[in-house]
Amino acid sequence: MQTSAILVLLLVALLAGGVWISVTLGTVALAGVTFFSSTRPEITLFTAYWNTYSAYSLASLPMFIWMSEILFRTRLSEQMFAGLAPWLDSLPGRLLHVNVVGCGIFGAVSGSSAATCATVARIALPELESRGYDRRMSMGSLCGAGTLGMLIPPSIGMIVYAVAADVSIIRMFLAGILPGLLLLALFSGYLVIWALLHPKKMPARSLSATLRQKLRASLLLIPVIVLIGAVFLSLMTGTATANEASAFGVLGAFVIALLSRSLNGKVFIDSISGALRTTCMIMFILGAASFLTVAMGFTGIPRALAEWVVAMQLSPYALILALTLVYLMLGCALDGVSMIVLTTAVVLPMVQAAGFDPIWFGVYIIIMIELAQVTPPVGFNLFVLQGMTGENILTIARAAWPFFLLMVLATVLLVAFPGIATWFPAFVMDR
Repeated sequence: MQTSAILVLLLVALLAGGVWISVTLGTVALAGVTFFSSTRPEITLFTAYWNTYSAYSLASLPMFIWMSEILFRTRLSEQMFAGLAPWLDSLPGRLLHVNVVGCGIFGAVSGSSAATCATVARIALPELESRGYDRRMSMGSLCGAGTLGMLIPPSIGMIVYAVAADVSIIRMFLAGILPGLLLLALFSGYLVIWALLHPKKMPARSLSATLRQKLRASLLLIPVIVLIGAVFLSLMTGTATANEASAFGVLGAFVIALLSRSLNGKVFIDSISGALRTTCMIMFILGAASFLTVAMGFTGIPRALAEWVVAMQLSPYALILALTLVYLMLGCALDGVSMIVLTTAVVLPMVQAAGFDPIWFGVYIIIMIELAQVTPPVGFNLFVLQGMTGENILTIARAAWPFFLLMVLATVLLVAFPGIATWFPAFVMDR
């Protein structure tokens, strides 16, 4: 365990010093291989990075990111508000539900929580404030529902986990559907209850539309819904692999951009630049994480940790509780992708030994990352809303607190009923 302690101290020191996560992981791995194994570090480094970057399954990652970058620069957020608002204004909570449903729809084409939160907030916050909605609830619902971009597929985090854990990307996508719908229902249900308990904080109905007008407004959502449906149907029916579906997604995003008259030279260049930056960042982290996984294998750290956990004789549920506390602490300092690649290689063998499905555990980690998105001091969604509203980050965190608790409730339900995550992939793929 002395080797483990030295490497952990080095990892903490580098992270505390603000070193990039990819450089930190690579440095720790290089130290582990150089000083605590008999292998040639340069050969191990080259092999680890090459095996990661040559993986065929990773080809879908830059394509889904590019798809989200294209849609991020279209008028999708404006069209969603205009299309959803006439239908949701009659529910208790009224247009606050646009935050939740809008984040769910945009999350399905974005794959990023921060992008989802920022895009929907850009349109929804000014509209809600101009109509007299409670500012705290507007911010809280946006901050909480914005995390759905990480859970509702196609999700960048799910692709990263699938590669790190060596599981099917398609199964991971399918596993996120029911938990995503569960969170949507919990968020909207809370808004209904809150509105009924605080009627004085709700403005009067501001929209009055006939059925024909509602249907006409909904036409704005059809291109996006068709794109989402086409991507998922191609995956579910086996018509396309994840890589092929991601390519079709990019083509569909270009078509939507053309239809909305948002596509021009600047949008094209900006979308490629954004996709390139995000992809390179994730690829550097994945390569370093792969190198660290190999290094830990040589040093025997995973085996030692597994033996330590076994010696503690934790029950499966006690293990999940302990991991939940660990992930909540990590979420205060690390971003989601870093949390996945930093822990999967060590934690997954323990979880599988405890009898949990790796697909289920992937959904669990994604929800942990969602919790991290609204946890100070490094909650990305908190930063997004702070920049857009000028509010103190702790004020936004308090506004998001009820939605944090709802995500904790979703985690409890996921642990108690694992079929929420595992039933649908098995139903689609194992028939």
